[in-house]
Amino acid sequence: MSGGGPRQRGGGSAERPPPGLRRRELLGSKRKQKLLLIHQALMSDPVAVETLRGAAVSEGGLLTDEIRRKVWPKLLSVNVYNLPPKPGRAVRRNHKDYTQVQLDVNRSTRRFPQGMRPEQRQVLQEQLIDLILHILRAHPELHYYQGYHDIAVTLLLVAGERMGSALLEKLSTHHLRDFMDPTMDSTKHILNYLMPILQRESLCLHDFMLRAEVGTIFALSWLITWYGHVLTSFPHVLRLYDFFLASHPLLPVYFAAAIVLHREEEVLACDCDMPSVHQLLSQIPQNLPYESLLSRALQLFQRHPHTELAKQAALQHHKSISIGTFTAFQLAASRQRPDSVLRSQKQQDSAHPEAAALLPTAGHSPLVKAAVWGISATLGAAALAVTQTALEWAPEFLLQLF
Repeated sequence: MSGGGPRQRGGGSAERPPPGLRRRELLGSKRKQKLLLIHQALMSDPVAVETLRGAAVSEGGLLTDEIRRKVWPKLLSVNVYNLPPKPGRAVRRNHKDYTQVQLDVNRSTRRFPQGMRPEQRQVLQEQLIDLILHILRAHPELHYYQGYHDIAVTLLLVAGERMGSALLEKLSTHHLRDFMDPTMDSTKHILNYLMPILQRESLCLHDFMLRAEVGTIFALSWLITWYGHVLTSFPHVLRLYDFFLASHPLLPVYFAAAIVLHREEEVLACDCDMPSVHQLLSQIPQNLPYESLLSRALQLFQRHPHTELAKQAALQHHKSISIGTFTAFQLAASRQRPDSVLRSQKQQDSAHPEAAALLPTAGHSPLVKAAVWGISATLGAAALAVTQTALEWAPEFLLQLF
């Protein structure tokens, strides 16, 4: 009787797939499904904004900056074929906030990609100053706050000057509106939602924080910068922006609650005094399980609706503009036309159709353009028409064809 293990019929030995291969295949399949879902939602008329919101909120978010440049405008009801002109230097003239904005932007070097040449960063910083002052000058009712530039720089890096300006304007008049009042009253009101969430989820943690008299000021920079000021990983920041842009204005507060609840054991283990608890909570660990925390934040939002939290004494006597206008904001977003229709309308209305047909300033990478040029030269106009369709909604898909 011969020894040895069982053999596969035909004499071949059984082969096991490499570790992790199955998981990579699964992730790749999910990614392709999400890309197709986003494409279909963008091409629908009206645009399937709820589907786009679901894609932005779900695991992995919007995947690439190319897709963000297509989806973020739809989430905020921005027509990319009717963008404002680039902000000019004239916005700086005699503006009361110019000096403070300049100081904040000059201190924000770590918000730019590592390895960027100083001269490139300086150009972007100058654009950032003009972008912020343009919004403030266009809306005198808005008041600059330190931390606003952290949100503006994220939009600038992803979307460019013109689209970034339109996105920032819409955010400033809606999601961020309460932070831009002349006083801190509205900002404190938003912060006041945090403790009631903790009270309903963990009375022990809530009471410990009350005894420590730590308050909620530790979370201030989290909320007013959408965590851009406290996280060092730009991909993590972008993942949060995907989530927040697709969600109710209070989701950053629910995310803050998810972080504090995640660190409950650490909090309860430290000294029960304000300096100790504040120091612990104000420093966000960079290795947090972001996807699970975002899921928990969504669960908290569903389990503890803000309308129920607002019945508590600290939240009763203040009207939030961001919260009050959100329903109308969502309704307007649901009526958007797809880019193909908007582009056609732009061409018809413009005296120079060839200029209107150009893509927004944010544009596409030279690599994608080279790929399109190469295909058109090799395969002709028919192939170019196909690739142009892919390019219009997600060049990432086009690159996957190679």
